[in-house]
Amino acid sequence: MAADEVLLLEAAETGRAALRFYGWAEPTLSLGYFQPAASRLDSPRLAGLPWVRRATGGAALVHHHEVTYALALPPGKPWQDGGEPWGCRFHHTIAAALARVGVVMRGVVCGEEKKLHPVLCFLHYTPGDLLAASAKVVGSAQRKHRGALLQHGGILLARSEHAPELAGLRELTGAALEAEEVGKLVAEQFAADTGWRLEPDVWTGDEEIRIASITADKYAATEWNEKR
Repeated sequence: MAADEVLLLEAAETGRAALRFYGWAEPTLSLGYFQPAASRLDSPRLAGLPWVRRATGGAALVHHHEVTYALALPPGKPWQDGGEPWGCRFHHTIAAALARVGVVMRGVVCGEEKKLHPVLCFLHYTPGDLLAASAKVVGSAQRKHRGALLQHGGILLARSEHAPELAGLRELTGAALEAEEVGKLVAEQFAADTGWRLEPDVWTGDEEIRIASITADKYAATEWNEKR
């Protein structure tokens, strides 16, 4: 979470865009910025997970058999040109990327909104979310800072024992995809869709110091995680 916030801050400060894919060292629950911390206690499976509050909105994600992505875009053109909102735009990229390996998805349209669970994001259906076989498998949330945009999202690859009510792409489509493969496919499609050149990068020493500082001050702090 702190690393993604650094990407957002640097997008605002330096004008550099970034796209990051990652997994989690252990199954973890992330709460949306506005969710009450106590909401995770409604389910014994969720209550037993390590957890963190995101800087982005939306509902809770169980980060287990999934791919998490973070897209950070500076303000202004060409990054935010006033066209289709990035929530839907990046979902179209994900759908096109996975269609290349035979996975068929479609977006939730107006009138299909549902809230099937009080806590879990993948049981909240909102326009633009991606469905496979009528079940949600991709959702995203956003935060802005000085005109720059951070978009967080999750791509659900398979069912987790911590959220058995959520089927993933493996159960819904038969596609047994690895996280690294999905990240590569989406990055390639993103470059093709935007015409932007993606360059591999690593954290600098200053960035690592900044990430550690934000982690200590915010995401590892009880005051932040239990602020609601």
